[in-house]
Amino acid sequence: MRVALSQITSAPSPSANLELVAAQVKTAAADGASVVLFPEATMACFGTSLGPIAEPLDGPWASAVRDIASEHDVLVVAGMFTPSPDGRVFNTLLATSRAHHVGYDKIHLYDAFGFQESRTVAPGDDLVVLGDIGLATCYDVRFPGVFTGLADEGTSVVLLGASWGAGPGKREQWELLVRARALDSTCWVVACGQADPGVPSKAPTGIGHSLVAAPDGSVFASAGADPELLVVDLDLDRVARVRENIPVLANRRL
Repeated sequence: MRVALSQITSAPSPSANLELVAAQVKTAAADGASVVLFPEATMACFGTSLGPIAEPLDGPWASAVRDIASEHDVLVVAGMFTPSPDGRVFNTLLATSRAHHVGYDKIHLYDAFGFQESRTVAPGDDLVVLGDIGLATCYDVRFPGVFTGLADEGTSVVLLGASWGAGPGKREQWELLVRARALDSTCWVVACGQADPGVPSKAPTGIGHSLVAAPDGSVFASAGADPELLVVDLDLDRVARVRENIPVLANRRL
């Protein structure tokens, strides 16, 4: 499976970000990628008022992303915001292609480090799996049960979109957590974050350092802090080999 991680810096404008998605998917598809992963908040960066821009999955933004994915015959996974019945929004990871058009609503909300995502964002309830692929978003990486749960549903690859908050030790935590979740679940964890925008922000606008962790927790590929398109080839058979040697899923008792 050839996967492209599109480490971008989102703007406040959904239309501007849609142009960026189109350009990045075109480049990734030309390099043979079958999956293109964008960060959390691709639709609009955090620090933007989310309610006015939120749209359903059949709205114009997600539909345009689907058209882009279909044109290039790839699966595109990108963070957006959809309306919640309680007046907040869902932090949704859109997964769209010719065959799929679904959203994963982020289960664990970032009420940490002085930020309160739950003030404007409602939590989701359900895991989402597309064959070998499972979906997760940012703060979910701190909760091992999401990743072992996805593995239990048949996942070999977890696509994680993030907009990781900056701060002391945060890069080290990010890298440690992505690797640990790969080892917990014995899955490939493909973690694509927002690039570092280069200006301080109270909102989690990204630090870059997107990362691909192998099923044994080792670092397979990584990016720097700046915008980057990272293309990797994942050996899905490696999952079975690691699970034979490290059968943590089979050995669980709790």
